[in-house]
Amino acid sequence: MERPTLSARDLIAVTGLPKPTLFRLTGTLCDLGLLRYDEASGRFTPAPGVARLSAPLLARASIRQLAFGPMQALAERLGAQVALSLGFGFDLIFIELAQAKGCVSVRPSLGGPISLSRTASGRAYLSVLPEEQRQTYLNRFRRLNPTLIDRLKERLAEAREDLDKRGFCVSFGELVEHFHGVAVPLKPIDTSGEIYVFNCAVPSFDVPRDQLLSDVGPRLLTLARSIEAALGAPATPARDGFPQPDGAPVRVAAFREDTVAAEG
Repeated sequence: MERPTLSARDLIAVTGLPKPTLFRLTGTLCDLGLLRYDEASGRFTPAPGVARLSAPLLARASIRQLAFGPMQALAERLGAQVALSLGFGFDLIFIELAQAKGCVSVRPSLGGPISLSRTASGRAYLSVLPEEQRQTYLNRFRRLNPTLIDRLKERLAEAREDLDKRGFCVSFGELVEHFHGVAVPLKPIDTSGEIYVFNCAVPSFDVPRDQLLSDVGPRLLTLARSIEAALGAPATPARDGFPQPDGAPVRVAAFREDTVAAEG
């Protein structure tokens, strides 16, 4: 930061605000603990409250830094795409992506949306939303896609059962014909309502369905639980769509959807 402290005159020059407006705003920011005024020097400096505001952003950076190495290792091992997505409300977006050199699938843009209805990651996310919020989504989907609602409810029930039983859910070539998907939602790490989902897309001609369930899924689950532990999420018994992995640890995994469906 070039100028960690600024005088009122400096702030007026930088912002172009009238003096009464500037003093009113700086007074409010000081009251909120976001700005500090030093009477001796007559200068303003950012207060510790700014760090509190940036905590959610820092958490995102931390999870991406923790996860990318294992994600890339798994992508190379399976010849796959591995991604981390972030969901809030009815929006689920890519925030990190790893891809094997030989993977032929199209890379999505970070920040791009993910279909909630046609992807493993979307259904994993819907499965762990509060019941009221999930029902609101289904009601909206029914209005927009009346002929598809029964299929979605069926697939969502399967996803919730898979999460309870295995800790991950799957998609067999639904969004992209030649790619299978596996997804695992992370336990919430704060009270913001944001939910992270790891997912892994593998070529169906390289990875048969049995291997998706016996190898890729458990690896993805282990990755998710290891990141949760690194972030300080408490270990809990199987409940609320967040079961613990069975058996010995297996190394990493994750998934990313290649394109986004129009519905959901």
